[in-house]
Amino acid sequence: VIIKSRCCKRLSSVFSILVLFDLLSVTEAMTITSSGSQTIQQAEGDSVNLGCTYTPAAEDKGELDIEWSNVSPDMTQKDKLLLSYAAGATHNYYPEFTNRMKFLTEPNQGDASITISGLKVSDTGTYQCKVKKAPGVDMRKVTLVVLVPPSTPRCWVEGGEEKGATVSLRCKSSKGSTPLTYVWTRETGGAMPATATQDKGGELLIKNHTDSNTGTYVCEVKNAVGQAQCRYDLRAYNPTNKVGVIVGAVIGALLLLILLLILIWLLIICCQKKRYQKEAANEIRYCITAGERFGPRSERHLIEIRLFVPLFSQGGCPCSREQTLQQAVKQALQFPIDGRIPYSPGGTVHFCKGSSAQYPRIGSRLQRRQQLAKHSRGQSNFSEI
Repeated sequence: VIIKSRCCKRLSSVFSILVLFDLLSVTEAMTITSSGSQTIQQAEGDSVNLGCTYTPAAEDKGELDIEWSNVSPDMTQKDKLLLSYAAGATHNYYPEFTNRMKFLTEPNQGDASITISGLKVSDTGTYQCKVKKAPGVDMRKVTLVVLVPPSTPRCWVEGGEEKGATVSLRCKSSKGSTPLTYVWTRETGGAMPATATQDKGGELLIKNHTDSNTGTYVCEVKNAVGQAQCRYDLRAYNPTNKVGVIVGAVIGALLLLILLLILIWLLIICCQKKRYQKEAANEIRYCITAGERFGPRSERHLIEIRLFVPLFSQGGCPCSREQTLQQAVKQALQFPIDGRIPYSPGGTVHFCKGSSAQYPRIGSRLQRRQQLAKHSRGQSNFSEI
């Protein structure tokens, strides 16, 4: 019994070894021999080679079939077939890569490597090379990461460069894939000041700034695919007189206020002048000569009456223009001359009382003088200027 059990164990071990060798022979039938990093970082706009060299086994007699595809990050979605080689012909399946993706050599010569030119950030992904030649098959995956290199940074000083103050040198790139690392160095003037500190965000602080800190400083920014730099010439200035700046600002504000007041005054004068010209255009002048009963001929006086007659009717009265004229003449004749009343008209001045009454209209200048003389009893002589 013991002998039989030992024989069974030996037979099972031999069988296991045979199965293992059989599996190994199947696995090694088709082998992709490409080596190197499984993750490649490349700059935008550059070209990249994705290796896929293979070695078929002697028993692999089937037709060669090579496929390059973009592996979907979602396991529930199909992979995107990009490029294939079968029956001695190459086929492109994705228009985005038609002119940018191709085999480096003839794929049937043991090298199925491809090149992608004009890289874009959207090209980032995992690419799979699959080589089949029945009964052998093998595959390899490569992850491509397309990054944007940093643009040329801008160097500047935040604040001033006054002596005794803290100077802040800044450096910033407008483009570039993160993470971006900034490093300040001193190019001329000696070593970096002992009071200087910097961070990875691109700021260099120099405390208690002096003349010894002047010189050219270089800021270098870099990421995994590129680098760029800028320079700044740091100087040291004496502190500004803040009192003088404040006084100058106050004086400037006062001058501005004075100019504003002058402008307002000129506008007021201009408006008044236009208003006077408008009133003068509607002005009627009458001269009244006092009679002899007020004194000898040598004491006759010439009274000039200036009447302003509106250009439009008021209150809808058809003779409001004449009414206004008559009122003004009546009031003007009551003004004293040299302390005496030159004339008190005995007549009456008729006014409008309603739209149904008939009123004489003053038309021509002659009719207007006759209308005014009617109320003066002939004691005064009216002449229009």
